[in-house]
Amino acid sequence: MDFETLKSSSSNFDKLTKALEQNLAPEDQTNKNKYQDDRFWKPELDKTGNGYAVIRFLPAVEGEDLPWQRVWSHAFQDKGGWYIENSLTTLGQKDPVSEENTRLWNTGVDSDKEIARKRKRKLSYYSNILVVSDPKHPENEGKIFLFKFGKKIFDKITEAMQPAFDDEKPINPFDFWKGANFKLKIRKVDGYWNYDKSEFEGVTQVADSDERIKSIWKSQHALKPFLDPSNFKTYDELKEKLNRVITGDRNASTVENANLPPQNNGKAKSDTVNSSPVPSDDDDTLSYFSKLAEEE
Repeated sequence: MDFETLKSSSSNFDKLTKALEQNLAPEDQTNKNKYQDDRFWKPELDKTGNGYAVIRFLPAVEGEDLPWQRVWSHAFQDKGGWYIENSLTTLGQKDPVSEENTRLWNTGVDSDKEIARKRKRKLSYYSNILVVSDPKHPENEGKIFLFKFGKKIFDKITEAMQPAFDDEKPINPFDFWKGANFKLKIRKVDGYWNYDKSEFEGVTQVADSDERIKSIWKSQHALKPFLDPSNFKTYDELKEKLNRVITGDRNASTVENANLPPQNNGKAKSDTVNSSPVPSDDDDTLSYFSKLAEEE
């Protein structure tokens, strides 16, 4: 899609809405270290424990259909240390943690269900954003970044595209011309980042001129690489790591009868598996993974 097509199609709102409905249905990295990538923007809290910024979600880059990608992952701790890995279920493949969670959940034993909950999948979304206002780091303003966020913020996007009330007009938050800035408001609730007060502003162009808009579009990052198989370990590699983490034995080769309770690393709520599913997780996981990175 060239720039003129992008402008005339207004980012193909109907296609995005359809993709949204499907989504809701029942690192070649330049890292400073394992957990840091300068392409990413992260909000920060102030001394009062609150955070505020204004960002603009951007449309799909040239050659891609969607302005977001989503990735499932697992993060939990047991006798053998941390298990922090992307889940193969992202690619529609079998994943050993989800299989083990299914087995544990289907035993009907409460203690097994609790283990499955603590090993739940985490859902993350990736999008391009323009930072409009960043009081903690004003040097970021006017720059394009990748933004990793969870279900709570994606729910805000869904509400904007598919409003619940007849007097609310749907908008495409990812549109350069008919989108809207997003006021990101963060509070700490029970030790976790809460985004309930975040909201979209009124519809505005992202910039005053097509020349500036085109420059923004050309500066965005590709999102498809997040689904590249190279970012996922193989089933056998993941199973071997799962065995080591659960048993603490580097020579372990099977998870059969190795259901040792993991250490409680937080207020994990649930997971989603294929049979008799564990309840799905409703929490944004940004602060959770930040905490894991600090502790690793």
